[in-house]
Amino acid sequence: MNFSSSKYTVPVIKKDQPDDTYKFQPLPEPTGAYPYRLSLQEILPQVQDNVTVFHMFGDTGSIGNPTFQHFVAAAMAKQYETDQDEQPQFLYHLGDVVYTFGEADKYYTQFFAPYEKYPGPIFAIAGNHDSDVNVNAARPYKSLDAFKTVFCDTERREITFGRGVERKSMIQPNTYWTLKTPLATIIGLHSNVPKFGVVTPDQRKWFKEELKAAALERPDKALIVTLHHAPYSADINHGSSIPMIEFLDESFEETGVLPDFVFSGHVHNYQRFAKKYKNGKTVPFIVAGAGGYDELHPVAQTSDPRFFTDPDLFKDIKLECYADNKHGFLKIAIKRKDGKLTLGGEYYTIPHEELPDIEMTTSLVDQFEIQL
Repeated sequence: MNFSSSKYTVPVIKKDQPDDTYKFQPLPEPTGAYPYRLSLQEILPQVQDNVTVFHMFGDTGSIGNPTFQHFVAAAMAKQYETDQDEQPQFLYHLGDVVYTFGEADKYYTQFFAPYEKYPGPIFAIAGNHDSDVNVNAARPYKSLDAFKTVFCDTERREITFGRGVERKSMIQPNTYWTLKTPLATIIGLHSNVPKFGVVTPDQRKWFKEELKAAALERPDKALIVTLHHAPYSADINHGSSIPMIEFLDESFEETGVLPDFVFSGHVHNYQRFAKKYKNGKTVPFIVAGAGGYDELHPVAQTSDPRFFTDPDLFKDIKLECYADNKHGFLKIAIKRKDGKLTLGGEYYTIPHEELPDIEMTTSLVDQFEIQL
């Protein structure tokens, strides 16, 4: 979209934010074996080896106005039915499947019902709301109990609180885990409950090992990192996460491995940043958190005194595109042709009228492609 001259074109930091790291929740035990990898072929045995196509978004659960969540789900299902050349194979959720807490009784209205007609499997990393615990719940539970039941089961089976919806549980081996596809390694992190994210020491060690392992598969596979809390953002609600920036920078520096893309949610809009590293590689950092939660987060005005930007921390990074007034989703396509990989993405928004057209016409607002 065209940039407003009054809005930031670089990441921002929100001033005077309280320390809420006390909200950290202990992680549950893994359901699979270290190093927590799942092959896409285990779920989709017939998946192609020359193209990997999938949908991606986050922050979908809605407690106020669920209309947008259903519209986005319908638009993705339509692509599944009509895009024969690049049919999506699965949906990768960037967290905050349910709001406001990760209770089992929220999953039917906010997950199973909206995606009942979505044809493909759904994978996920957990968001802060999925991980949070309602201390006043009628039935006491631990952090991520329901998320684990839905996404981190030991076998695929019907879920009792799915109320008869046919979608079975997923068999992700842990709350932080790696999805192995024919053309991409997708490392999914768990950044917990606090506003700007927390990554445990064990997970940091695991992440660095996974980066190095994924680097050995280049150039045959793309390397994608996902986490819920957005490292870079120019929005008015969260702003950038310094803890996540420092965690990623340290990990990339120590291992000498840079991903091809970093995707996150948490912020309820779409933003595509480009960060240039010392070795000359440019890595896109993409926020896609407008998947359905009714409240969207606009990009901040440069005149807003609640925000500032840091020239050292945000050196060599710029905001290249954003969409902050409509809900939407990403479609990612990785292709191998003549021995080379290309990774392309398209971001679609849905109509925001009360009664959108029955065909669920979407608008393509951003398109990008890189050769790997």
